Amino acid sequence: MAYHRTSYAVWEITLKCNLACSHCGSRAGQARAKELSTEEALDLVQQMAEVGIKEVTLIGGEAFLRPDWLEIAAAINQAGMRCTMTTGGYGISLATATKMKAAGIATVSVSIDGLEATHDTLRGRNGAWRYAFQTMGHLREVGIPFGCNTQINRLSAPELPSIYEHIRAAGAGAWQLQLTVPMGHAADHAEILLQPYELLDLYPMLARIAVRAQREGLQLQPGNNIGYYGPYERLLRGRGKDNDWAFWRGCSAGLSTLGIEADGAIKGCPSLPTAAYTGGNIRDRNLRDIVESTEELRFNLGAGTPQGTAHLWGFCKTCEFAELCRGGCTWTSHVFFDRRGNNPYCHHRALTQAQQGKRERLQLKRQADGLPFDNGEFELMEEPVDAPWDKTDSLHFTADQVQWSTSWQAEESLALTTS
Repeated sequence: MAYHRTSYAVWEITLKCNLACSHCGSRAGQARAKELSTEEALDLVQQMAEVGIKEVTLIGGEAFLRPDWLEIAAAINQAGMRCTMTTGGYGISLATATKMKAAGIATVSVSIDGLEATHDTLRGRNGAWRYAFQTMGHLREVGIPFGCNTQINRLSAPELPSIYEHIRAAGAGAWQLQLTVPMGHAADHAEILLQPYELLDLYPMLARIAVRAQREGLQLQPGNNIGYYGPYERLLRGRGKDNDWAFWRGCSAGLSTLGIEADGAIKGCPSLPTAAYTGGNIRDRNLRDIVESTEELRFNLGAGTPQGTAHLWGFCKTCEFAELCRGGCTWTSHVFFDRRGNNPYCHHRALTQAQQGKRERLQLKRQADGLPFDNGEFELMEEPVDAPWDKTDSLHFTADQVQWSTSWQAEESLALTTS
């Protein structure tokens, strides 16, 4: 039986990159061996249009390091699809931004992973933060709407309120947030990953930011591993406004999204590990055949049936939201445990554990092999909620570390006097 179900593709057009991010899931840097030729890429554009893709986001590595990237962008538009882009922003000049506008790139998301020192540390290059904000200025000058995306980990979490103020001042229209998980380089830096119990301090902060962002016209967009049925779920997924119908409804990999790697490998989601979730390569099979018939892109088709929860295990198997949630973000659970179906980054789960007087801690069990989109394996330790921190773990995130500037403090004082 054929399924016509995809609408959005994220396309890594090269793995070449001019940054060296310590949290990069694809371990970008050098181009992949045998990346698609221009002819193959343009043929893939037509195949995407034919299977019903409506929007294509170009990523890398760093997409603009591929010589024919603007030709690809223009072809996407000519095929009737919307072309967008995600970038580290290091090296986009005003002249390049002008060419992007001419090629029809509709919106751009610029990665900002902390204040200047944190961002440059995580991105592996001094000056990366300043260049990213220069890029936003160039985009604003040529008239390309832009937003930002931020990885949340122990280094960036305390700085989120200040990051918000910087990107709002730069003119960003949206801000996507995602929890850093152990894929690729991030699998080699487990010390920066949030522990599940640290989510209890993270989400009240995000809720406060979301309310202000909504009021000030910046659209906060929670990523696929943010939230899950805690007290702020409808507020966060409602983008700063409580919405009864805004809540997580399960992984959409292969249902409405596709991930495409630079050598032509096709996955149901761009973040998924390559080895476990590649359905095929467009050099061997056409895109329609891969989408319609490969099991690696069909694992979510059982949603709403008993088969839809057969993969669940651990806490997720017993959860009251199991049939709706289906284990949260597949990418997150797989890169922690080398299998999907048990997601430790869940607000409801952390709250439930705390009410029972316990918490969960993730501990590295097996290192990743060092390949793009790879993962190691963690084990989940259960301990009393008030257990002392592991002395070998020097980084922790707590609510009292959050950097609330004077503008946030003034806002809080005003709210108290008017309530």
